[in-house]
Amino acid sequence: MSESADTILEVDKLITSFETEQGLLRAVDQVSFSVQRGKTLGIVGESGCGKSVTAMSIIRLLPQPAGKILGGHVHFKGTDLVRASDAEMRKIRGGDIGVIFQEPMTALNPLHRIGRQVSEVFRLHQKLSKKDAWDAATEMLKLVRIPAPEQRMMDFPHQLSGGMRQRIVIALALACRPSLVIADEPTTALDVTVQAQILDLMAKLQEEMGMSTILITHDLGVIAETCDEVVVMYAGRVVERASAIELFANPLHAYTKGLLSSIPTLDTPSKSILNTIPGTVASLGDYSHGCRFCQRMGRTAPVSRERPKFTEVSTGHWVETCPECYQP
Repeated sequence: MSESADTILEVDKLITSFETEQGLLRAVDQVSFSVQRGKTLGIVGESGCGKSVTAMSIIRLLPQPAGKILGGHVHFKGTDLVRASDAEMRKIRGGDIGVIFQEPMTALNPLHRIGRQVSEVFRLHQKLSKKDAWDAATEMLKLVRIPAPEQRMMDFPHQLSGGMRQRIVIALALACRPSLVIADEPTTALDVTVQAQILDLMAKLQEEMGMSTILITHDLGVIAETCDEVVVMYAGRVVERASAIELFANPLHAYTKGLLSSIPTLDTPSKSILNTIPGTVASLGDYSHGCRFCQRMGRTAPVSRERPKFTEVSTGHWVETCPECYQP
């Protein structure tokens, strides 16, 4: 993969492992993708496929001392984040790269008021005075459409609804107007109406600020609505990558087809049994060296024991070309 002027983030053959009782196990296995300026990249897959570990590897927030990046590069605006110092990463995290975590109640400190937590970002990264940081934080709450922001600044996290807390987490991520935002399942814990509001808010703020976004989710409906390009992950690997339009119109990997076929449509008969993918994602210690979707499906053909090549089968459309799972 080669970095272009329009590319803000380039992940190249990233390998992340965890030290366990079974030894060093790979959770992310040579993952590659890029994010274009001002665009949204969606990473989709079932739980346990390595989506969040990939995101935490990019910003070097892996659990320590177990998590280790063993190989690959993460180029962000000319800096290889894998090899950046801890001091450099502290400047980049929360500054030029914002993170929206999955569960706002765990992302926010329950012991501190909202105002203190949001203003702290401005004090750390922009070196503002206490008063200026407080004023900037209040303006940030207005930007994410929080009513009565002056009052909310004095609240504790438990005093806010789930949707309001998620808006606070978005405010924290966007406080320094980052070039890139990583959103790790930002709407999972929200009801449908609040989810729609949050996605609409993120889209508007992205357009206003011109930032790029990595959106991690298991919801293909969210992917179709918000993303320009999609990465499909399975068992720590990327099995398919294409533009959102191309992926939904012409999925080529059996796993991608399985995910798409599990979504109910307007033509689905009432009370019908939905399609499912048989089996489950293997645990880290049981990963096959060969095609891991073949492993799930119980295929034992010799071709399924070798790692499939990741091939560009048409312009911008990449897929693992396992003879069993590649279905053009």
